[in-house]
Amino acid sequence: MNKSHEASVLQQFGPRASAYVESNVHAQGEDLDWIEEAARASRPRSALDLGAGGGHVAYRLAKHADRVVACDLSEAMVEAVLTTATANGITNIAGEVAGAEALPFDDGAFDYIACRFSAHHWRDFPAGLREARRVLAPGGAAMFVDVVSHANPAMDMHLQAIELLRDPSHVRNYRPDEWAAALGGAGFALVTMRARRLRMDFAAWIARMRTSPTHVAAIRSLQKLASANIADHFQIEPDGSFTLDTMVIEAR
Repeated sequence: MNKSHEASVLQQFGPRASAYVESNVHAQGEDLDWIEEAARASRPRSALDLGAGGGHVAYRLAKHADRVVACDLSEAMVEAVLTTATANGITNIAGEVAGAEALPFDDGAFDYIACRFSAHHWRDFPAGLREARRVLAPGGAAMFVDVVSHANPAMDMHLQAIELLRDPSHVRNYRPDEWAAALGGAGFALVTMRARRLRMDFAAWIARMRTSPTHVAAIRSLQKLASANIADHFQIEPDGSFTLDTMVIEAR
């Protein structure tokens, strides 16, 4: 029997919780700084790290919010975040195990929401955004960060293919225009969209997911067969390292 999408996500990420806590790509970046800057400016009473993963957003938010909830579909991820917070003397982070499409929070429960590199795993992207809008208080701010796809169909296909080979729980990296439309449909007002390029070290990228040798070989084959414009856009390097397009989105 085929497993559910949620089961696929848990299978992929549960055993790898510590790898995401320790990941340099996830622990740093201008986008993380921008999330913290917005929290510093607004000083939220209650903040939500939606799709918390390794908890790097939650740790930053905890410096400026009275209370932070790290919410993730994976119980192992949430436990890793809480363990790391305790080890670092952070006392205002709580954990919640839930999917983005059905958040167990009251309407308007949070003054600030941040969601970083999570939405491309959601089973239902519009539903996740609607839930985020529901639990955001009137006048509250939301920051979304994710890898984005390209309008060029060949570039889009290349990205989705290598992502899925690397991680079977991958759903889709959305284009910026798809993000804008989905946010509007969920009731958000778009404030800003900032593009950022992000280099991925190939060895670390596949190690985090323990990608099988068969799938690693398939990814490398796609990279080597890529057309010149695809290779140039993704800046594919001899060892397989490459560069992604990401977007930092502020909405209210």
